Amino acid sequence: MTRLSVNINKVATLRNARGENIPNVVKFARDCEQLGAQGITVHPRPDQRHITRRDVADLREAVTTEFNIEGYPSDDFISLVIATRPEQVTLVPDAPDAITSSAGWDVLKNADFLRPIVERFRNAGIRVSIFVDADPIQVREAARIGADRVELYTKPYADHFHEDPEKAVAPFVAASRQARNSGIGLNAGHDLNLDNLAFFHASLPLLDEVSIGHALISDALYLGIGETIRRYREALRNPKPSAK
Repeated sequence: MTRLSVNINKVATLRNARGENIPNVVKFARDCEQLGAQGITVHPRPDQRHITRRDVADLREAVTTEFNIEGYPSDDFISLVIATRPEQVTLVPDAPDAITSSAGWDVLKNADFLRPIVERFRNAGIRVSIFVDADPIQVREAARIGADRVELYTKPYADHFHEDPEKAVAPFVAASRQARNSGIGLNAGHDLNLDNLAFFHASLPLLDEVSIGHALISDALYLGIGETIRRYREALRNPKPSAK
């Protein structure tokens, strides 16, 4: 079964707006797990505009499912991850001032940079996922430099889902086949939501994990976090719906 990891960055953004501790991100993470989330994801950024370094340390003590830390592998980020020892680290190519991730790594171009970082994390017992576009060449290269998994950047799928679902998902199916052939795991994330997730999941039966934050937290404003997690988990169980 594909696992649901809840990205709680937006909860920290709301907390930081008042400079206090409401909502409490640690309690929220624990509640998500109790309500069915199978992992917690955070993406600490250099300006700490949402998740802070203290949050990362506190969450490491609290998370009992799977802790996934995303980020650009700067020296500070690498030190934070090594000290925290999450189950998984996801390497993204974001600039320090990026609002959100907007593309995957060009692993071919950055192989010499990424390879020793991947090795260092793996030697520390941390699973390494590399954020890539739905390109079989990039998936194959990620496997070649030692990554355990790739995370497919799914915004292009979300952007074109309503135009032609089968066409929108086709590059991701090809990338997933390459991941299988290369012997690495497969994650996905970015703009997946309750509208497009079931079709995506059913089209990629070997998908290990999805990481969802913005849409999930937004849905929770209307549905409540318990019902929201239930619906996302259900979308990861459904058989392939008809393309409309």
